[in-house]
Amino acid sequence: MDFWSRLIAGTSLAPAGNKGSSKDPEKRLARFKREYSQLLQTWRGASNLARDYEAAENIRDSLQDLTAILSDESRRPLPHPCITFASSKQIYVPIGKIATTSYNEGIIREGVALFATLIDSEEEDFVENEAFSRSLMNLLVRITGANSIRLGSDTEVEVVELSFNITTKIRLDPEILPAWFATQDREEPQNGGQGSHEKFTGKTQKEDFPLFYLLIDYIHHEGRIGDFARTGLLYIIEAASSSVALEQWIVESDLATLMATGLGALYSQLSRKLVIDHPLDDLPPILALSDYQQPNTTSEIVSSSSPDFQMHMETFLSHLVFWQDVLNHCKSSEVKSTLLEHFQVIFLQQLLYPSLLESSDVDGGSSVAVLTYLRRILEALDHPDMIHLILHYLLALPDTTPAPTGSRASVSAARKRKSMDLATMMMATQVDTTSTPALFNLVDLIQGGLRSPSEQTISVTLQLVSVILRRHHRYAVTTLLWTSQVLSDGPVRTVGAHEMEMDFILSLAGGVGGDDNFDDIYDNHVKDCMSILESHPCSITLVAPKSAGGTTKFPGSLASIPGAPRDIRPHTLRPEDPMLKTLLTIMTTFFTNSVETNLSLTGTVVDLATCGFMRIDGWLLPDPTKYVFEEDEEETEGFISFGISDCIEDQELAQLQSLKKARRNLDWTRSQIPPFLTQLKILVDQVSTYRNDIPRFDDLLQQRREAFQAASSATATPIPIRSAAPPRSSFESPSRSSSPPRPSALDSLAQRIFPELATPSRSNSPRGRRSVEKSSSGLSGGYGFATPTTSRSAVPPPQFPMNTDSASRAHSRAFSPSPLRGADPRNGVPASQAAAFAAIDQSILARKVGLPPAKGAVPPIPFPNLKAPVDEGSKESSVDGSISGTDERAEAKTGEKLVTVNHILTNVIVLQEFLLELAALVQVRAGLFGEVKYV
Repeated sequence: MDFWSRLIAGTSLAPAGNKGSSKDPEKRLARFKREYSQLLQTWRGASNLARDYEAAENIRDSLQDLTAILSDESRRPLPHPCITFASSKQIYVPIGKIATTSYNEGIIREGVALFATLIDSEEEDFVENEAFSRSLMNLLVRITGANSIRLGSDTEVEVVELSFNITTKIRLDPEILPAWFATQDREEPQNGGQGSHEKFTGKTQKEDFPLFYLLIDYIHHEGRIGDFARTGLLYIIEAASSSVALEQWIVESDLATLMATGLGALYSQLSRKLVIDHPLDDLPPILALSDYQQPNTTSEIVSSSSPDFQMHMETFLSHLVFWQDVLNHCKSSEVKSTLLEHFQVIFLQQLLYPSLLESSDVDGGSSVAVLTYLRRILEALDHPDMIHLILHYLLALPDTTPAPTGSRASVSAARKRKSMDLATMMMATQVDTTSTPALFNLVDLIQGGLRSPSEQTISVTLQLVSVILRRHHRYAVTTLLWTSQVLSDGPVRTVGAHEMEMDFILSLAGGVGGDDNFDDIYDNHVKDCMSILESHPCSITLVAPKSAGGTTKFPGSLASIPGAPRDIRPHTLRPEDPMLKTLLTIMTTFFTNSVETNLSLTGTVVDLATCGFMRIDGWLLPDPTKYVFEEDEEETEGFISFGISDCIEDQELAQLQSLKKARRNLDWTRSQIPPFLTQLKILVDQVSTYRNDIPRFDDLLQQRREAFQAASSATATPIPIRSAAPPRSSFESPSRSSSPPRPSALDSLAQRIFPELATPSRSNSPRGRRSVEKSSSGLSGGYGFATPTTSRSAVPPPQFPMNTDSASRAHSRAFSPSPLRGADPRNGVPASQAAAFAAIDQSILARKVGLPPAKGAVPPIPFPNLKAPVDEGSKESSVDGSISGTDERAEAKTGEKLVTVNHILTNVIVLQEFLLELAALVQVRAGLFGEVKYV
């Protein structure tokens, strides 16, 4: 019948059915009553809807028709008799019972749709009707409870979306709140009855505000359902500021407990042991062009690149950000204080700090794990109160007595009762409180991490220090750093001293060598430093435009909790600062450090010098109070000898003398240079030593720069690689031949950029033979292997050109003498000899070296004679296991860490970029903060 009705609807043969009845209010009401009566009759006649499928289908159709009539009527002009009938007869009460007891998802979904239609009609005050709210919440609680059927994702989204719509109406009209929230009088139990833990968790309060708890159950979900639940809960918390009863109820409810324990549960799911790892198929070029090796992982030690770990980490951080959103939307100081108190007691004191206290390097990466987690927490948060609680507690800052909050006595009493319940629960759980940050705090952990023998621990510790310095510098001034206050009327750096300091730093960068356009590189560093300095949270008060009163305040940037650092004053590092000494110690082994350690180290130094209130004179640059200028007595006496009596001319002469005095040059031989600049000079001198000792050092260094450029452009669109077993290095000792070596990180990068490198024998392929001819095309530079291949006559691939005398470098400084220069088939050099040159360059890159020895000492591992290629069977130049054995024996004998020349080249480029960034930072600070005196 339904098919034929649809087929002939609207024609002259069709009876005055749905179309006519929908226009006529009386006919529409009659049809609505008929459908409703049929629904009740079918329900009463069915014994069990879960098994009577025909009756369940008829009820679902009737509910669908009722919803369609109501939805159509709400869009038509008045009158609306069906909506009035639904309100007067309270049809939602039996419909709610039908949906609740049906255990049929189709009926449940149509029942939820009918309730949503009545709410959306905005008539008859459904949303303000207590009977309507009780029927709806009874339905929603029963169908989402533990004993209900498992709802589909679409149905769950509709349920939570309906709940969200209700919170939206409560937010717009707080007068409807009593219909959904009503406290009930309860008698206090006598001598037990209800345990302290049950009282603390608020189990007896769910019936007061079931909508509230329904949303809490879904705040951890992903997608639309989680967004609806979190936003709806935020709207309820925001409405607490206009209702004293709701505010008191939220304070005494288990909202704070559930949120804190949920956050703790997510934190506990994170692995206790972690190693920082990068997949070989997605390795950053700067790590691939070094001695990077993937760390070992086990069932307990998890890799940071693991998809499961990343999923758990993102889930934990998303819930942490939800905490922040709740505090941002909460306008009630009492609710906010309750949330923060539970965050500190349950999460900070019982979970985060114990994990920091129990971390160690000897158990396989627990220090790396907890330091990484703390860094991610500080990076994810920007709410000043949460940041203050974390750093104030972990850094063991002195506590202050909080001022009483809340102007209403009832709310304050509720806060007091909740605090007492929290303390009682902590005592009942018998938590060990003997270890506190007063005995071992975050500063101790950081200092221990920086002195760790594990480079991964040093790297992640430096990254944590960088985050604190960059985002929360005011907490580091009196804890991580030993600082002294700088007087505003003290000596200022003169423009002459500034120019000499800039020349010194830039000359260090130039001393490293190279042929790139360093002007463009330096300009990019200047732009980056300008952005970093202007966005620093401390420096914003120095660069922001002043108000009419001459001051600029940023009220949202400070914590509202008593005891938070308020103002930061000009300061500088003391020479005996432990952090500075530790950084200098790590810098002494710069070239043998891992690239990750050096990147973290240089980033920490830059972050240390970024704050506008941190004066860099004294620890980074020479102290103005200890300047020693070059003698310039003759010109000074020439100015004074003029006999000028006019007052204006005297002022002009004094001004000229002040200008001349400000432009005097420093005497670097007699001035006290900070240890930091001295260490940078030592590193550049070590580069010169490498240049003298390592053949073709400048050629290889220049090609390494080009390799970075080619790798960065090629990795923008990764190329699928062919799987091939990596060849065993001829530098490996025979004892290691039984187990296959791990693939080289650089091999993986080269294979990603150039698929042809995955072929087992590149030397025999036509592409390999033509590689030297393509060397001047500028595709890339640098060598791609940490160890040479087993084929001694292998020709380097096209991204590793052998030509070093291209026209683009004709103007460069003279390279170290080597007969390998000019080895180009275009100059008449046979291809076989070019292949021998390539093999020798590969052996140079694979050679292991240590730090340059002191003056007068003998290098522990001298380079073999590589001045000319010889027969590959010769003992002196053969790249077999004997040389590798020499490296291993020397490293074991001297105890010195040895790295490949390939690794040294990458660290040299890191050093040069750091010097250019340092010079740009000094220059931008001088102009942005007015740190230079011109007169």
